Amino acid sequence: MTTIMIWAFFALLALAVPVAHAMMGGVGLALWLDGKPMAVIAQRLYSPTQSFPMLAVPFFILAGSLMMQGRFGEYLVNVARLLVGNMKGGLGQVSVIGSVMFGGVSGSAVADASAMGNALIPVQKEAGYPGGFAAAINASSSTISVLIPPSIPLILYGLVSNVSIIDLFVAGILPGVMLGVGMFAAVWWVARRDNLPRSPLPGGFAAFRGQILAAIPALLMPVFVIGTLRFGVATPTEVSVMAVAYALVVGGLIYRDLTPRAMWAAAVETAMITGAVMLIIMASSTIQWLLTAERVPQLLAEWVGATFSEPWMVIIMLNLVMLVVGAFLDLPAAVLLLGPLFVTIGQAIGMDLVQLGLMMVVNLAVGLYTPPVGTTLFISASIAKVGVGQTVRSLIPFYLVAVVVLMLIAFVPALTIY
Repeated sequence: MTTIMIWAFFALLALAVPVAHAMMGGVGLALWLDGKPMAVIAQRLYSPTQSFPMLAVPFFILAGSLMMQGRFGEYLVNVARLLVGNMKGGLGQVSVIGSVMFGGVSGSAVADASAMGNALIPVQKEAGYPGGFAAAINASSSTISVLIPPSIPLILYGLVSNVSIIDLFVAGILPGVMLGVGMFAAVWWVARRDNLPRSPLPGGFAAFRGQILAAIPALLMPVFVIGTLRFGVATPTEVSVMAVAYALVVGGLIYRDLTPRAMWAAAVETAMITGAVMLIIMASSTIQWLLTAERVPQLLAEWVGATFSEPWMVIIMLNLVMLVVGAFLDLPAAVLLLGPLFVTIGQAIGMDLVQLGLMMVVNLAVGLYTPPVGTTLFISASIAKVGVGQTVRSLIPFYLVAVVVLMLIAFVPALTIY
């Protein structure tokens, strides 16, 4: 059945069928040809929706959406420009620093790419940045969001691997900062090479201290999330609800720009994103059931143990598989599909599952700005009005940074201490 499901799944993807529907179609065909009852699909679709920790996903999405409905994005950009505007290529550095700060609010690379791209790419092009380079900075730096808490991919990995979401959130901070520093250095190098302009803020600190002070309540969101989780005040699901309340207070009482229209827009956006994510989660549950029924994780772990003699060889193999899969599947779908399989392999070689989760998320995040279906790549190229090929050529330094950080995460466990 597994072979039939895999071939049917990729055939449907090749026909441009949405990922979730391709998953269900592959499983349905395998069950039908094997004479198994189709009711299994309905049962497995329902099962993951009853998970209490799963509620954290829509509430964290809603909290981020509420925060971004007002002028927070403008404040965030001004803070970043104050920090790096006087450097060569300062506007490019703003994208990187902004993504680090934005990640602590949204937890979504796609939301980051859209919000930061629309705010910065046109300004960068007016300042003389090549369109492909502006798009490349935005496409790559936006993936920092998937490591800075609250991270939606880390929540999904925690759900499929039974790893503490709190541990994943805390462990994701250092790799996220490392990725940000590496991309900061890449922008600096290209800016020096191409003599890109400086972009200091007119009036300096005095002119923008109001916006900096205004941005502080929103920038404290990740501190609030991590502090509440780390000290055991509440569970991740409870914290996600508290984050929504925090966003309502900040937007409604401090910024005073969270109107009923803005709240409705945030609710609609949250419903759309949650619906897409939940459909993938439900569909992946059917595949996980089929793989478990045929003992595929155990058989795969045994094959890996018999084929590769050293743990480092297994880690290299896992990385290569994830890089390839990430180029074709969206991040949430890839985490849900590969998570259960790779957890079994990771346990077989004695790898820490938190380290494995971070390695997986960084790997698959690279796929977001890698052809042929990179989401942040297409968003950024579209905003910059340049070709994907031109953007990919400008992405080469950022690919190198991602690989270096990935190897450090994979082979230096101390970097994922929690």
